Amino acid sequence: MTLLAVFQVLLYRYTNQEDILVGSPTTGRTRREFSGIVGDFINPVVLRADLSGNPTFKTFLAQVRHTVLGALKHQDFPFPLLVERLHPTQDTSRSPLFQVMLILRKLHRFEELSEFMVPCEAETRMDFGGLELEPFALAQQEGQFDLTLEMIETGGSLFGVLKYNPDLFEAATIARMVGHFQTLLSGIVANSEQPISILPLLTEAEQYQLLVEWNDTQVDYPKDACIHQLFETQVKRTADAIAVVFAEEYLTYRELNARANQVAHYLQALGVGPDVLVGICLERSLEMVVGLLGILKAGGAYVPLDPAYPKERLAFMLDDSQTPVLLIQQRLLGSLPEHRAHVVCLDTDWEIIAQESEENPVSAVVANNLAYVIYTSGSTGKPKGVMISHRAICNHTFWMQAIFPLTESDKVLQKTPFSFDASVWDFYAPLSVGAQVLMARPGGHQDSAYLIKAIAEQKVTTIQLVPSLLQMLLEQEGLETCNSLRRIFCGGEALPVALQNRLLAKLNVELHNLYGPTESCINATFSTCKRGMYQQVVPVGRPISNTQIYLLDQHLQPQPIGVPSELYIGGAGLARCYLNRPDLTAEKFILNPFDDEPSSRLYKTGDLARYLPDGNIEFLGRIDHQVKIRGFRIELGEIEAALSQHPAVWETVVLAREDVPGDKRLVAYVVPYQAGPTPSEMRRFLKEQLPEYMVPSAFVTLETLPLTPNGKVDRRALPNPEGFHPELEASTSAPETEMERAIANIWQEVLHVGNVGVHDNFFDLGGHSLLMAQIHSKLQEVVNRDVSMTELFKYPTINTLAKYLIQSQVEEPSFKKVHDRAKKQKEAI
Repeated sequence: MTLLAVFQVLLYRYTNQEDILVGSPTTGRTRREFSGIVGDFINPVVLRADLSGNPTFKTFLAQVRHTVLGALKHQDFPFPLLVERLHPTQDTSRSPLFQVMLILRKLHRFEELSEFMVPCEAETRMDFGGLELEPFALAQQEGQFDLTLEMIETGGSLFGVLKYNPDLFEAATIARMVGHFQTLLSGIVANSEQPISILPLLTEAEQYQLLVEWNDTQVDYPKDACIHQLFETQVKRTADAIAVVFAEEYLTYRELNARANQVAHYLQALGVGPDVLVGICLERSLEMVVGLLGILKAGGAYVPLDPAYPKERLAFMLDDSQTPVLLIQQRLLGSLPEHRAHVVCLDTDWEIIAQESEENPVSAVVANNLAYVIYTSGSTGKPKGVMISHRAICNHTFWMQAIFPLTESDKVLQKTPFSFDASVWDFYAPLSVGAQVLMARPGGHQDSAYLIKAIAEQKVTTIQLVPSLLQMLLEQEGLETCNSLRRIFCGGEALPVALQNRLLAKLNVELHNLYGPTESCINATFSTCKRGMYQQVVPVGRPISNTQIYLLDQHLQPQPIGVPSELYIGGAGLARCYLNRPDLTAEKFILNPFDDEPSSRLYKTGDLARYLPDGNIEFLGRIDHQVKIRGFRIELGEIEAALSQHPAVWETVVLAREDVPGDKRLVAYVVPYQAGPTPSEMRRFLKEQLPEYMVPSAFVTLETLPLTPNGKVDRRALPNPEGFHPELEASTSAPETEMERAIANIWQEVLHVGNVGVHDNFFDLGGHSLLMAQIHSKLQEVVNRDVSMTELFKYPTINTLAKYLIQSQVEEPSFKKVHDRAKKQKEAI
């Protein structure tokens, strides 16, 4: 019973599952009709252990004893009949009910042990008082279970063999498990009154490796610097070099600094200083960079407000942040909700702002003060603001420059929306070393053809991409023309090995995989991609400078190599807290139990990961309902909360499904009242509250949601949305014009649907951004002209898109004038 209890504790510590099922064979009673047959009649008994409540081992052992004695009363009940009665889910790849077996054999003579052994390769012999012994190793035998621990008791000693399925386990993993079993036994013998969560599992050497050696990331960096000060220092070195380019315009470092200084002085006169939040609602432009630097130089912290967000979301962010000042462009004023902030239009108010001094302003801002507050999706239905300091950005900037140095000849394409923290590096890393920031046009981050053209024409050397966008670029013609690219950073979602290999086979570039939530300032880990090293997913690597990563169970105990655990982050990059959310801050930012510094904290990410034997970290998914779709961080609970507000929706569940490999999308399952809303109605309703990337691409109407035996929604039982299509209008609105018919043919080919109507919505037909990229590519071939991907999202029906294509002409920005002006300026110098 003790061995069974120890084995169950080991399984619990490895899986973090409180309900453990272990099979154990019993020898059935010999019946008279079998008296002439030699052999044992074995019947498995299933033993269930409940490890909830974190009992002590002594208490748990009493539970196991009670369970075993109760099971032995029914040991003659045939196991096949038990399976038949319980009707478990059929799976031919595993044994029903349990996949782990414990076998305890008692041998009366030592010689009987030889039938379970094979000679060891070593010639070592042992002499015990004239008795010469030869060591043996237990032979590995095939078994029908994933894992079988067979213990043999004889002569007052225990011998054991651990059998395993080589398709599931590697030999090194099993060897570590054996060591952990022995460590666990020693800890129980030393103190059986310890809670099972803190019983020792790792050896001292393993603890040192996981907690210290793999977290030895201490590197010096200017802890007292602010990010805008790094830019000001660079201005002195390369004042006349081009700092930022947008379309046909550019600013030198001197010009950018002067304009940002004027904005800073203007903001200071309005009361902006350290830790004062300033809203900034701008489309990608030169004004955006000027505004961001101006806020930082004034001593304030910026709150990016994406003008593409619905008014309801912007209203919440403005009310939550209580920004006293708001920077905006005149044409965007109509997109704002009611608010109390003082509005400054960086375009139409520039004549007034230009009267301010061009000299660097003096402010009381220090490294611990805030640099920005970025809002991320929130599980409660409202976004939450993450507060990041200058010190955190500086640590990240100096790490990137040390590992992936930029030079004055580098050109970085800034295409990430500034409401996401990946944009922070795009802006400040190039500007702190004299490189160029090339601003993509508004909406350009969704247009693979435009991005390829911009990279080729502008000679971009460095870019950040989410894997789904990288996939779109690889499917777009012309990527081979981007031979100026030297370095690509991927992040935001898992990077498939197949995608890595496709890129490296097509372009001679460095590819680096980065990982980090907004709460840890852009990135927390990194790895460099190499072909042939990994099988399916590229690991997220090791921690960056001055960052610690811990993989812990629910009791904050470090887990062994290979065991899935929650990922915790500590170090210089952590956010200060969540804005106005002390409860959530206390829940997610906890005291660091592995650091003696009282103020040291860990961020509880909710990400599931495991250590690989080489020390790299492999991302496995989430332990909650947060997902990443095309790099966007989404709390499914926020979508569910918004959709539940629809008056015709009774209840709803939202999932991120990947029914087709590489094609992850949001699907909403809705139980309506009697007259349910159509998918188009629900989509329009959500667009009034949520950003476009949070609106599900499919809506499935159900009579009821499937439930588990304990009454919770059974998410695994929710159906594939492919079998649920909304009522379409093809029968009453067939394409009529040549343009409509051309678009309809492309839709039918890409979406794999029959006839479509000119008023059917692309997304109601099952479309999403990756399929839109295919539409975009094929459409350009048909119309023989450049078409913006942004316009395809703007006109999601055949009718509206055809009218747009007929009535308008899309012009791509030319960069020639920028280079001509730069050339003339250099000649003048």
